[in-house]
Amino acid sequence: MALIAPSILSANFLNLEQDINMINNSEADWFHLDVMDGRFVPNITFGMPVIAAMKPKAQKTFDVHLMIVEPEKYIEGFAKAGADILTVHIEASTHLHRSLQIIKANGMKAGVALNPHTPVHLLTDIIEDIDLVCMMSVNPGFGGQKFIERTYQKIRDLKQLINERAANTLIEIDGGVTLANAGLLIDAGADVLVAGNTVFSSPDPVDTIKRLKQVGK
Repeated sequence: MALIAPSILSANFLNLEQDINMINNSEADWFHLDVMDGRFVPNITFGMPVIAAMKPKAQKTFDVHLMIVEPEKYIEGFAKAGADILTVHIEASTHLHRSLQIIKANGMKAGVALNPHTPVHLLTDIIEDIDLVCMMSVNPGFGGQKFIERTYQKIRDLKQLINERAANTLIEIDGGVTLANAGLLIDAGADVLVAGNTVFSSPDPVDTIKRLKQVGK
């Protein structure tokens, strides 16, 4: 059964506590938190103060996705803010292995994100050190984009690599996840589904999360 991680990027920021409570009371497993700096991606979202303010109200895992340059500078800060999983982009990390070790030394699980154009084989020498691979199925920076169909094959390729190395790495899909494609993603090998617009634009977000959770049972 896949884990469901509603993306706070699609929440109502004027009523954030209300949306936090909705997720707390739903079958969702994680909060997915996209941090963007306007440099690595063409958008700016929120950072450590917002995450720290959310943490006391939230009752589920904080899955923090850094879409920023020089992420290694901020690892300790995000740990203090309340991140449970911290994901950095391979494209933004010159010394990826070192960054993963620092993330783990700060008590978090370590994730690596791949942009749509980045091939899976670049993870070959480090897959055993990764707790989570966040596979971008849209170009990062904005919610509500169309799903990139090539993602299914990339999931299968990554699953094969994980199995070959007997790694415990989870595969997370971020972007364009819907009730229509959730089953196909799980069948391809996805373990975690990030859902933004699908959840928050729904007339009944709790029911939508429940339906996503039931896919692949």
